[in-house]
Amino acid sequence: MHSPAIAIQRTPLVAVYGTLKRGLRNHHWLNNAEFVGEDTLTTATLYDLGPYPGARLEPSRGISVEVFRVDSRCLTNLDRLEDYRVRAPATGTYDRMIHTTAFGPAWLYLCNLDVSGCPAIREGGWLPSDRSSSA
Repeated sequence: MHSPAIAIQRTPLVAVYGTLKRGLRNHHWLNNAEFVGEDTLTTATLYDLGPYPGARLEPSRGISVEVFRVDSRCLTNLDRLEDYRVRAPATGTYDRMIHTTAFGPAWLYLCNLDVSGCPAIREGGWLPSDRSSSA
């Protein structure tokens, strides 16, 4: 359980892998964040949930993430977007956990939804099926 104010004290970095990436439909939520760089994580696997992906802590050949430096206001907004529930993280759509990146520890949103039958992405990144609606 980490409120955004406490979470930012632990690390101001967030690693994103889906619609929050640059050029995709929810990136505007990171307009005031500083882009730090790109990384590849081998300890997470993405699942294609249709309109967005979800990550699980499962080994992969390397999924692509973008790392941003955020403030507590931005993290609060991301928590709202990702349906992260501070008091009961397992009941929201996503949980938020610290994950190691090339730029240091970063928050990574992990999917709580059932991913049975969803295509796994164990290498590379997720792309929306309709790229024209993602800009």
